[in-house]
Amino acid sequence: MREASAVKEASAPSRVLIYVALGFVALLQLLPFYFGITTAAKPKSDLSSPWALPSDIYWQNFTTAVQQGGILTAIGNSAIVTVVSTVLVCVLGALTAYPLARRITRGNQLVYAGILALIMIPPLSVLVPLYTLMKDIGALNTHWGIILVMVTGNLPLAVFLYTAFMRSLPVSIEEAAVVDGANALEVLFRVVFPMLKPVTATVAILAGVAIWNEYALSSYFLRDPDVRTIAPAVASFFAAQGSNPGAAAAASLLSVVPVLLAYLFLQRSFITGMVAGAMK
Repeated sequence: MREASAVKEASAPSRVLIYVALGFVALLQLLPFYFGITTAAKPKSDLSSPWALPSDIYWQNFTTAVQQGGILTAIGNSAIVTVVSTVLVCVLGALTAYPLARRITRGNQLVYAGILALIMIPPLSVLVPLYTLMKDIGALNTHWGIILVMVTGNLPLAVFLYTAFMRSLPVSIEEAAVVDGANALEVLFRVVFPMLKPVTATVAILAGVAIWNEYALSSYFLRDPDVRTIAPAVASFFAAQGSNPGAAAAASLLSVVPVLLAYLFLQRSFITGMVAGAMK
């Protein structure tokens, strides 16, 4: 009993230090949101410190973000591009990874090595030929064009994650399904895919966040205000002739709302899917 109480007393200071460290990290994560709120609530003429709270909320910044910046249209465009691209990345990534994980041939190994090499290539290094290709096929200023670019850019990492996960799954489950009379497609869709929920949640989160926040390629391929996504819309408030940081901060805060709502509604689904996939 004395030893147990001594261990509890010894662990109490360490727990306090852990809580303090976690609280400090949480404050660092929330600090940009605080600066965004204080900046969005002040007029352009207010040059006070971003640490200082405004005396009155300047709602005109939000009006400017909606009317002049078209942030609501940009949010809708980002939602379309993100949802469609993420679904395609998950489906195509799983379909591509299955033969790479189950058939270890020399050809498949070369294909897998090529996919890994694509992960290391910076997207901006192929901007010029990619822009020329997009122009030739008429994909500039279109949703399907940027979706094609986003899927292509995020697919190598998805294939890598799916392949690594599938190789850890026991082959005996698939063999048992074949013995029961299932064909290749039934084994893939009824046996393999239900076990991919944990890695699918990971791929969906990584790809979805990357596509939602993408700026570099979207700023080149989406010049039309009616089709541009959030990042170029926010960047439009910063120009050589002048900038409006208050409206940009307001637009950024409005763009965070859909992400927060999606997380609040889908976090239980993500956790349930990961636990169910792990148990299977």
